[in-house]
Amino acid sequence: MARTLSEQEQVRRDALTKLRNKGIEPYPAAEYKVSHKSTDILKGFDADETAFASVSIAGRFMTRRIMGKASFGVMKDSFGEIQLYFNRDEICEGEDKSLYNDVFKKMLDLGDFIGVKGSVFRTQTGEISVNVKEFILLSKSLRPLPTVKTDADGKVHDAFSDPELRYRQRYVDLIVNDKVKEIFTKRSKTINSMRRLFDDAGYMEVETPILQPIPGGAAARPFITHHNALDVPLYLRIANELYLKRLIVGGYDGVYEFAKDFRNEGMDKTHNPEFTVMEIYVAYKDYNWMMVFCEQLLEHCAIAVNGTTKATFGAYEIDFKAPYARITMADSIKEFTGFDITGKTEDEIRTAAKNLGVEVDSTMGKGKLIDEIFGEKCEGNYIQPTYITDYPKEMSPLCKEHRENPELTERFELMVCGKEIANAYSELNDPIDQRERFDHQLKLAQKGDDEATEFIDEDFLRALEYGMPPTSGMGIGMDRLIMFLTNNASIQEVLFFPQMKPEKKIINSVNKALRSDNNANFMKMGYQGVLYKLNVDGVDLVIKKANKHSFILGRLNQRSLYHEYRIYKQLSNLEGIPKCYGLKPQPTLCLILLTLKN
Repeated sequence: MARTLSEQEQVRRDALTKLRNKGIEPYPAAEYKVSHKSTDILKGFDADETAFASVSIAGRFMTRRIMGKASFGVMKDSFGEIQLYFNRDEICEGEDKSLYNDVFKKMLDLGDFIGVKGSVFRTQTGEISVNVKEFILLSKSLRPLPTVKTDADGKVHDAFSDPELRYRQRYVDLIVNDKVKEIFTKRSKTINSMRRLFDDAGYMEVETPILQPIPGGAAARPFITHHNALDVPLYLRIANELYLKRLIVGGYDGVYEFAKDFRNEGMDKTHNPEFTVMEIYVAYKDYNWMMVFCEQLLEHCAIAVNGTTKATFGAYEIDFKAPYARITMADSIKEFTGFDITGKTEDEIRTAAKNLGVEVDSTMGKGKLIDEIFGEKCEGNYIQPTYITDYPKEMSPLCKEHRENPELTERFELMVCGKEIANAYSELNDPIDQRERFDHQLKLAQKGDDEATEFIDEDFLRALEYGMPPTSGMGIGMDRLIMFLTNNASIQEVLFFPQMKPEKKIINSVNKALRSDNNANFMKMGYQGVLYKLNVDGVDLVIKKANKHSFILGRLNQRSLYHEYRIYKQLSNLEGIPKCYGLKPQPTLCLILLTLKN
C-alpha cells in the first residue's frame, strides 16, 4: 500500500517533476569537483583573501532568505556551515532569469544538495560569504528536514530530540544536531590513537573470524546461525580471544584487533547485543605489566580526544592520569559487605549472598555467585579508574593461576564510574590446566548456567599443546570507554545504529481501526476536534481528529492540533508528559496520538 504523502512531501515531488520538465536532472551522475570545504574558507579568508577569488563548494542547502532579486542562504557540508549570496543578475547574465526566479526561488528546497561556484567576500555585517556565480542541483531532497530554530536568547525550538527517532533516523540526527557529529569524531580519534600507539610498539593489527564453530573466550550466550554450504551450525563470536592466542602460538609477539562481538543478552544503557571491543595480546608479559600499559594507554587516549586526562561524566570528573588505584576482589567484597570470600565453599558463598540480599539461584556456581555479590555490592562504588585484581579461579577459566595463591588468578578489571571497561589476564598457557577448566565450565553448563561454555575447543587446546609463551592479554569495551570520554550516559548515543525493536506503524493502524469501528471508540466532540479512545498494537491511545463535518471548524481543529503536536514534541523529554506518536495532516484529518500510560 502506497504511503500517504504530507503536503510538504507532495510539494517537493511536484518540484521534482517541474525540474525534469525544464530539462534539469535532479540526480546528476557526473562528478562535482570541490575545491574547498567550509572550514577552509572561514579559517583562511582573513589571512589571504586572494586565495579564495574562485571557489567550488558543495553541500546541503539549509536556509534561505529571499530579498527580491537578491537572496541569502546557508550551505552545510561535512565540516560546517557557510553563508551564500545569490544575486539574480549575476546568476542569470542574459534576459532569461528563470534559473533564479523559478529554479532557485520555487523548485529548490531546503535539504537539497547543491554545488556552488563563486568568490568569497565579507558582507557589511562582517560575515564571510560566497558570492554565487553558478549553482547546480546535485540531489533533490523529497522529505523536509526538522526545522530546528534557536532564538535570540539561545533557546532551541522544535529540536529533533526524541531518542527513539534519533536512533532510528541517525542520518537526520547527524544533519540537524551538530553535537552528535562531535561524538563520533571523538570515537574515531579514540580508536585511531590506540591504533597508532600499538603500531608504534610493534604490535600487528589482525582479523579473526566472526562466524565461529564454537563460541569461546567469554561467558555469554551466543547468537546461533547455520551455514548452508557446510551444513553446520555457526555462532557469532562472543569474543576473539582464542583466535588471537592462536596467533601468539604461531609466533607473533603482539597482536590486536578492533572487533565486533555479539552477545545474546539483555539491553540497557550500557549494553548492546552488538558491541566493539579492542583485544590485545603481548608475549612475554604478565598482568602487572598490562596494568601499567593499560593506564598509559587510556591516559594517551584521553589527551588525544579531549586534550586533557580529565573527562566529565554526568556529575563526576574522571581523571585518566596514571597510575590507578588497585584493590583485590576479596578485599573489595570484604570492604563493602564485611564478608570474606577467601577459602569459602560454594554453599557458604550462596548463603552469604542470600543474607546480603543478592538474588541467586541453584544454577550458579562459585564464580558466578562471587560475581553477583561484587556486581551488586561493590562495583558501583568505583568512580575513579580502579583496578580490581586477583579474581577467584572459578571466575576466570582462561586465566593463569596466581603465582602466590592457587585459589586465585592473575586477572584485573578496570572500573570507571561503576562499570567495567577493561579486562586483562596473565594468560593460561598450560594445556592440561586449561582442559580441566573447560571441563569445569561444561559441568556448570549442564547444571543450568546459560553463560557457561557448553563446548570444549579442542583445536585451541591443540594449539596450546604446541606451546604458547607467557602472555598477557587485555580487552577494552570501546563503546563504554567512548561514553566516558564524551559524557554520554547511554551506549546508544555512541553507536551510529543501535539495535532497536521493529518500528511500529501506529498511525496507519489507527486509521484502519477508526474506519472499522468509528462509533464504538467515540468519546466526545469539542472545539479542538473529535476525541477517540483506542487500543492499537497493545498501546492505549487517545486520538484527536479534526471535525470533517464542518469546514471552518475542521480548519480551526487542524491548526489547533498542529500547535498541540509541536508543544508535545518540545516537552517529550519531560517526565509525566504523554508520548506523542505523530501528526498526520490530510485535507480533513489530523491525528495526535497519546499514550495514557507513559
